[in-house]
Amino acid sequence: MCGIFGIVSNTAETPGGLPTLAHHAEQRGRDSSGLVVARVDGYDVHRADFEIKKLLKKGRVGETRLVMGHSRLITNGLSDNQPVVRDGIIVIHNGIIVNYDKVWQGLTRARELEVDSEVIAAIALDHLDAGGAVEEIGRAVLEQCKGTISCALAVPHLGKLLLFSNNGSLYTGTMSSSTHFASESYALNQIGCSDVQQVFETVVLDIPTHDTITVTDNKSRVRNLVPELAFNSDEEALLVYPQPELRRCKRCILPETMPFIRFDDHGVCNYCHNYKPRNKPKPKEELFKLVEPYRREHGPDCIVPFSGGRDSCYGLHLIVNELKMKPITYTYDWGMVTDLGRRNISRMCAELGVENIIVADDITKKRDNIAMNLKAWLKSPHLGMVSILTAGDKHFFRHVETIKKQTGIQINLWGTSPLEVTHFKAGFLGVPPDFEEDKVYTSGALKQLRYQKLRFKAMLQSPGYFNSSLWDTLSGEYYRSFLKKSDYFHIFDYWTWEERLVDQTLAMYDWEKAPDTSTTWRIGDGTAALYNYIYYTVAGFTEHDTFRSNQIREGQITREQALVRVKDENQPRYPNIKWYLDAIGMDFAEVVNVINAIPRLYAE
Repeated sequence: MCGIFGIVSNTAETPGGLPTLAHHAEQRGRDSSGLVVARVDGYDVHRADFEIKKLLKKGRVGETRLVMGHSRLITNGLSDNQPVVRDGIIVIHNGIIVNYDKVWQGLTRARELEVDSEVIAAIALDHLDAGGAVEEIGRAVLEQCKGTISCALAVPHLGKLLLFSNNGSLYTGTMSSSTHFASESYALNQIGCSDVQQVFETVVLDIPTHDTITVTDNKSRVRNLVPELAFNSDEEALLVYPQPELRRCKRCILPETMPFIRFDDHGVCNYCHNYKPRNKPKPKEELFKLVEPYRREHGPDCIVPFSGGRDSCYGLHLIVNELKMKPITYTYDWGMVTDLGRRNISRMCAELGVENIIVADDITKKRDNIAMNLKAWLKSPHLGMVSILTAGDKHFFRHVETIKKQTGIQINLWGTSPLEVTHFKAGFLGVPPDFEEDKVYTSGALKQLRYQKLRFKAMLQSPGYFNSSLWDTLSGEYYRSFLKKSDYFHIFDYWTWEERLVDQTLAMYDWEKAPDTSTTWRIGDGTAALYNYIYYTVAGFTEHDTFRSNQIREGQITREQALVRVKDENQPRYPNIKWYLDAIGMDFAEVVNVINAIPRLYAE
C-alpha cells in the first residue's frame, strides 16, 4: 500500500506543488519510494528503500512533462519495489491484489517479481498483444483482479498514461495547464488544484512518447520489515499449553485466577452478578435520525475507523448496506497490522467501492519501541504491564481527528463489539472492575490517573520502561482516554452483534481467516498471539475466556459451548508469535523461555 502522486503537463516545465504531493504521500508509508520522470531522451525510473523526499533530491526532476511517484508502506514483497517496469509498461499501484496467484495462471507471461503489482503490467501486456485498445487496460485489470486497486499505468511507447481505481482512492485536479493526481483529495486542495475529481472511470492522459526506460535501484536497507510466517519445529516445541484444573464460575467460565473475582455460595462469580446486558441495541431509527444532518448528496459523508478485523468489517457492511452512508475508511498502521489484516481491508474496500485512507507511522521506530518495552517486561514480568506492548496503537484515536480535518467530514462511525470488555488487563495492575462502565475502553480523567499511577509503580520494578518510547505511550493514552471525542458513534449501539451472523456476512466477501487458529477475533493483530500466550501460561485464561463469558451472559452461547471453544482458541499460535518476535527483532527461544519460567497463579 502506498500514496501515489503525479503531474502531467502539456509543455515541459518545473512541476509546481510536487514537494507537497510527495510529502502528503508519506502519510501512507515511508518504507520505500519510487519516482518516474520523462526526459528528452526517455524515461528515468528510480526506486529506493528510503523516503521519497530523499529520492526527489537524488532524482533531480527539473523541467518535464511528466513526473509521478509513490511513498510506500511495504506489504507484499520486500526485495521488489515500485514502480514496476515490465516490457515497456510502468506501473505504480496503491492497494493489495488478493488473488494475484490465480490471475498469473491465466496469463501468457511468467511472474518474475515478489510484488503483487507486477500482475497489472502482465495483464496490460497480454491485453495489448491481443489487439486491445490501450484505453481499455484499466477495465481489463479491474475485471481480473480482486482487492483494492488505484493505479497510474504508463505506456511510454504509445504516449499514454492511464489512471484508474475500483475504490476511489485516487483523485485528479487541474492547475494551470497541468493535471495533478494523488491518492487523496486533501493533497490536491493543498496545492490549489481546481476541479478535484475522484477517479472511478479510467482517465487517459497524453504523455511524451519514448521507447527508452532507464531503471535505477537505490538500496540501503538491511532490516527486514516483512517477516515471513516461518516454521521451526524446535521453536514450536518450546511453547507450552498447560491445562490446569481451575475453579470456574458455574454460570460463565471465568476462573479463580481472574483479578478481583469472588464466588457466592452457588459458585457464581461477582462478574456475573454485576453484569448488565451490553448487546441490547437502541432503535435503529435513532441512528438514522442522528446521521441525517451529516448525509451528503455527493461524495463521502462519514469516516469509518477500519482495522480489517471482523467487527470493523461487519460494521462497514452495515454502514454501506443498511445505514446507506457513503464512508471513507481510515486505517492506522503502527507496524503490527499483519498482511492478513491488510488483505481483508483490501477485500472489503474493493467489494464495497470504499476509499481507504491509511496513516502509517514510522514502522521501524514503532517496532523498536515495542522491543524496548518487551525487554523491560522480560526483566521483571508483571501481568499488569503486558498492555504496554500495545500502547503504540492508541494513536489510532489521534489520527481520527487528522482525517476529519483533511476530509472535512465530522461524523465517525465505529464498529467495536460491545462484548470485548477485558477487565483483567487493568485488573492485574490493581484496578478493580468498574461494572458501571458502558464503554469498551475505560475513559475519564480520574480513572486514567489512577491507572497511570499504578502503571508507574510497576514500571519502577524495571527501569528499562523509562526509554524513548515513553512519550509515544503517554500521548497515545491521552488521545484515547482524555481527549474529548465529538461526532462519535458506535454502530453496535444500534445493531445487535451476533457472532454467527457476523461470520456468515463476512464469508460473502471471501474474508480471510487465519491458518493457525479457529477464532476470527483479532486475527489481523500481530500482537494478540503473544500477549494471550503470556496470560494463558501464567494465569490459565485469555481474553477469549472473558469474551465467551460475555456471550454466555448475553444468551448467545451455552457454558458448555464456551468451554469447548476456549480450549481450542487458547492454544499457542506459533506462526503469529514467530512473526511478531521476528518483526521486532527479538529471539524466539529467549522470549518464550522467560515466559515459561514465570511462576503460575495456579497449582500445576
